[in-house]
Parts: sequence; structure tokens; C-alpha cells
Amino acid sequence: MKKKVFALAMAVCMTASLAACSSKEAAAPTEAPTTVAAESTDAETTAADTAAAETTAAPAAGGKLVMATNAEFPPYEYHDNNQIVGIDVDIATAIARELGMELEVEDISFDAIIPAVQSGKADFGAAGMTVNDDRKVNVDFTNTYAKATQVIIVKQDSDIATVDDLAGKTIGVQLGTTGDIYAEDIEGATLERYNKGFEAVQALLQDKIDAVVIDGEPAKVFVEQNTELKLLAEPLTEEEYAICVKKGNTELLDKMNAALAKLEESGELQAIIDKYITAE
Repeated sequence: MKKKVFALAMAVCMTASLAACSSKEAAAPTEAPTTVAAESTDAETTAADTAAAETTAAPAAGGKLVMATNAEFPPYEYHDNNQIVGIDVDIATAIARELGMELEVEDISFDAIIPAVQSGKADFGAAGMTVNDDRKVNVDFTNTYAKATQVIIVKQDSDIATVDDLAGKTIGVQLGTTGDIYAEDIEGATLERYNKGFEAVQALLQDKIDAVVIDGEPAKVFVEQNTELKLLAEPLTEEEYAICVKKGNTELLDKMNAALAKLEESGELQAIIDKYITAE
């Protein structure tokens, strides 16, 4: 599989460039932005602290950080009634708090996130986004905050038992995700691309496709909700998640990395992940 990564990288770079050209339309929010107030960690803020907070807020005008995400990826981001919640939202809220800023969350399509960050419509993107060389061409990434796998969902009575059995099959993926990229490397497979992972799963349940390739955590949720489905034991690939910022915005990148390091050292980062993902 890895022998074709370079060719895939070139194809993805071309796709990202095309997406960036049409970012004005693509990056429009699908719903009204959600604003999350970042709570102060110190009840009594000194004048020096206030000045430092104002300086920290410089990368995002008005003391607000705008996060672009795609809230169709539980447990990293998803809708709970009228709120967007999940691992990435909680981490972003904690980062905003550390920077003395307010978080605003915009829900857009996954493939519009990088163009939104490139154009400045969003300060950063967080959506269970895998760090890879293709995306590094267009944005910069923070340090890794989580590791994940791309897995395969099939129906209980499927004859697909391993990754090799996907050859020649019809596979559902979410458009623009790493599952989309890696599934292209499966010999003889036909890809059906969907805007949402949920739509791919529904197509599988309706026997329109043979399998779904998607991130491991949302895959667990989908399988738990549908007794007709199961996960293959062998993952398709393993990957690392990070937050993307505009290329060259080292000021914001350094501050976000410092905040992530503080959250990791205090144990809050792991507590956020444990809140949504059990050890099972």
C-alpha cells in the first residue's frame, strides 16, 4: 500500500488546491456559529495578567478564536441537541481558556476546513484531522493530541474478513477524509464518497456498498447503534490527529502548542479524551 503514497499525495495536493480556489462558497457554515465562553482559571486576574491575555489574543481579532469543524464525527465532534460537543470542542475550549480568549465553533463540510483556515475565515481547524504530508503543504499542524486508526465496517453476514478481501469491492468513505485517501489504494475497489460518515453507513445497511472505511472511534459508535454491522479486527491504517492553522502563522501555532503541553502536563487533556472514549 505504502508504495503508492507518493502518487496519492500528488493527487490529494491537486484536490486541496482546487478546494482552496472555491473556499468562499465551500467554507460557508451549515448553521449559526456556536460561541463557547472560555472560563478564567484564576478568580483574581492582575493587571499584568490582563495585559498578557490581550497580547495573547493578537492572532484572532477581538479576543475570539474561530474553530472550523465538521460535526459529523463522534466522539470528536457531533451535535447534542442544539450544541456541538466532543473531544475536539472540549480541547479547543480549554486552549481558548489558556489563551484568555473566547471560542466560536463553525460547522462546515470536512473538505472545506482547510480552505477556511487558509482564507482566514477560521483561525484553526479541528475535526479529528490526520497529519499527513499532503495537508502539510497547505497548513501547519500543532503537536499531536490523539492517535487513531482507520477501520473497516461490514455487515455481519459479509464475506469480507480482512483488508485483502476489499479488492474489487465497493467501499463507502467520507469525502476528503484520510479514509477516502487510503481506500483509493485498495486494488480494484470502487469508492462511493459521502458528505457524512453516517450516510456511508446507511448505504452499507441498504446493501448499496460492501464496506465502509472510517475512523475507529466513530466506527465504534455506528456499530454499537446497529446490530447488523461489525468491525474487522485488522485496521486499514494508523494515524495521528492534530489541529491545523494557517501556513506560516507561527505565533498562533506556538501558543496553541504551549497550551496543549500545559493541558497534557496537568492531565486535563487525557481527562477530556477519557470523558468520551472508554477503555473498551
